[in-house]
Amino acid sequence: MGRKVHPNAIRMGINKTWDSVWYANKRDYAGILAQDLKIKKIVRKSMKDAGIDSVIIKRAMNRVEIEVFVARPGVAIGRGGEGIDVLQKKLNKMTKQNIEVKIREVKKADLSARVLARSIADGIERRQPSKLLAISVRDKAMMAGAKGIRIWISGRINNASQARTIKFDEGSVPAQTLKADIDYAEETAHTLDAGLLGVKIWVYKGDKTKIEQQD
Repeated sequence: MGRKVHPNAIRMGINKTWDSVWYANKRDYAGILAQDLKIKKIVRKSMKDAGIDSVIIKRAMNRVEIEVFVARPGVAIGRGGEGIDVLQKKLNKMTKQNIEVKIREVKKADLSARVLARSIADGIERRQPSKLLAISVRDKAMMAGAKGIRIWISGRINNASQARTIKFDEGSVPAQTLKADIDYAEETAHTLDAGLLGVKIWVYKGDKTKIEQQD
């Protein structure tokens, strides 16, 4: 069960909440959802080097607030806030709404599955050894206070002729325990010689039975 159900979806309302917070009637729902996905794609592309953890979208009447949690806020903001201004103008033009982008810093980037997975994917794209990247990320997460971590890297690893999956585990990762606070993320590495490689990471931070909003 733990491998078949998304680790975040199964814990909704227990210790996880939604990344998009808004209400829409049946007629408008599909259009707003598609717009949310497009906004997240643009934000992740423009702030790729900032180490994005999550993108939270909150909608009011004619206003959209986007909170971007990043590991390196200085890179996301840019010199004199130039990066934010350019992004806001681009999103305003696309959505024809008043959009406000806020940058938040991730408290512990080494416990963020998204940041860790993206760092492995970036390393693979730079032709670094997959095994060394995974071991480095595993050690950083455990030193930062993780109770357990699981890393899977799949594809034609080291330009092999046949695809395979290498797995790295440390500590415990109770995938089926609903009160377990597990951060999960998956990223894709695009390589020229070996095609696409998938990276999946589960980070177990301990037990939590309530939803806490990030500051």
